Amino acid sequence: MEKKASAILFDLGGVILNLDYNRTINAFKSLGEESFAELYSQAQQNAIFDRIETGEITEEYFRKYLISFLGDKVTNEMVDEAWNAMLLDLPQERIDFLHELKKNYKIYLFSNTNAIHLRAFQNIIKNQYGDAQLLERIFDKTYYSHLIHNRKPNATAFQYILDDLNLRADEVIFIDDSIQHVEGAKSVGINAYHLVDIDVMNLLKGVLEK
Repeated sequence: MEKKASAILFDLGGVILNLDYNRTINAFKSLGEESFAELYSQAQQNAIFDRIETGEITEEYFRKYLISFLGDKVTNEMVDEAWNAMLLDLPQERIDFLHELKKNYKIYLFSNTNAIHLRAFQNIIKNQYGDAQLLERIFDKTYYSHLIHNRKPNATAFQYILDDLNLRADEVIFIDDSIQHVEGAKSVGINAYHLVDIDVMNLLKGVLEK
């Protein structure tokens, strides 16, 4: 890095919050959509998922679209339950690690998400820690794709965050578990790292010790 990092930008799902995409795929299969794995995956999404993640469509439209595949016997509540099945827990050790990082760095969150998931993981965090806004209190600022109307891996999304925070790209470290998002961050000059087969704490400790 040309300049010592002053800020760390984190992905949420698969980095801070535990995820299991297969749980959602299997949940939709149980509702009758055998091809859901082809519709949605971590690497490449059907346009409907991109559109809800950028706030281009409402959650009502999203549910109606999925029910058109699943059948009228499937309710909105069943869609939400299946869609949210991928969201797991937020380990205490990662919260502790974030608090430790805040002593020396500004920390930020950038998540490709949607209104349905935002409510769901805030509820998970509330059930775990009694505070639905815990992430907003820990991070210096949070960026959710459906609220900023842009998503990873778009270079414009990363540039928006840099401009909003008045940061230079070489001041920022970015951690994500999706390689296309890492490449998107690199395209604007951010020091980006792909999280694979290692916990974010160990990866970041190695990066910061360089």
